[in-house]
Amino acid sequence: MSTTGTSSASSTGNRSVGPDPRVAVVVITHQRRDELLVALQRLVALPEQPHVVVVDNGSTDGTADAVRERFPQVELIASPENLGAVGRNLGVARLDTPYVAFCDDDTWWEPGSLRAAADVLDAHPRLAIVTARILVEPGGTEDPIVAELRDSPVVGADWLPGPALGSFLAGASVLRRDAFDEVGGFSERLWLGGEEELMAGDLAARGWELCYLDQLTLHHRASTARDPHKRRADGIRNTLWTTWLRRPLRPAVRRTLHLLRTVPRDRVTALGVARAVRGLPWVLRERRVLPPHAEARFAALEEAQRNSTARRYVS
Repeated sequence: MSTTGTSSASSTGNRSVGPDPRVAVVVITHQRRDELLVALQRLVALPEQPHVVVVDNGSTDGTADAVRERFPQVELIASPENLGAVGRNLGVARLDTPYVAFCDDDTWWEPGSLRAAADVLDAHPRLAIVTARILVEPGGTEDPIVAELRDSPVVGADWLPGPALGSFLAGASVLRRDAFDEVGGFSERLWLGGEEELMAGDLAARGWELCYLDQLTLHHRASTARDPHKRRADGIRNTLWTTWLRRPLRPAVRRTLHLLRTVPRDRVTALGVARAVRGLPWVLRERRVLPPHAEARFAALEEAQRNSTARRYVS
């Protein structure tokens, strides 16, 4: 834990042990009852004892009933439809904590990480998001994306407690509630799949900072219950939409051409691109180019994105 975080904790009372009322957890889930129950067992056992909100995105596998029966202390929002990332917006709206940690239904936070995140956010009022180190289970090996976060080329404020980020991983991050609300949460149009990039750009445009913190740890045991083809199509669509919505013309063209050159040339890619093109009328209508200081963050990431082995649309 950073010395600044420790100082903040001591100035507001002894928060080194016991419940921590500053941070709550929002989990979104869809058709993963068994994985969710494992994650919840770990979350409710955390020493911080966070309030946990589960947003069930229209599951038909008995998820909602299982949560009610096994974890009555968890707040459940049972949506009749799959809202994707917007489910997180509903979860945040139920909370009054200054900080919110997100989880997926196959991830859980390391004991003490939520407290450490709250300490750091307390100490840095213009820090909107802290993203954790991710350990892949079973085995506890670092996710390949961690090296890219740790070596981020983005230049941020000199007071940041960790490497500045241009975007973040929602399921492995703790957010400042005020910053989240200021940008309106996650976009309903993007639904799910790379939805963080648009929010990150809008946060940077408003002067908020994002960073990676090595002292925070999230465990991820990837579920096998997923549709990789849909995930890839949505990810391609959302990458293009975010690029067209926020990047200046030349960088937008450059990134579009690079994406089209490097994705697999198959039906899934064609579907993602076609969906992106169909959205052009609203994209052009709502296009708002980032100010130079925020665009600089995306520009700094271009080479890392080109060389990334962890962010490729290959499924």
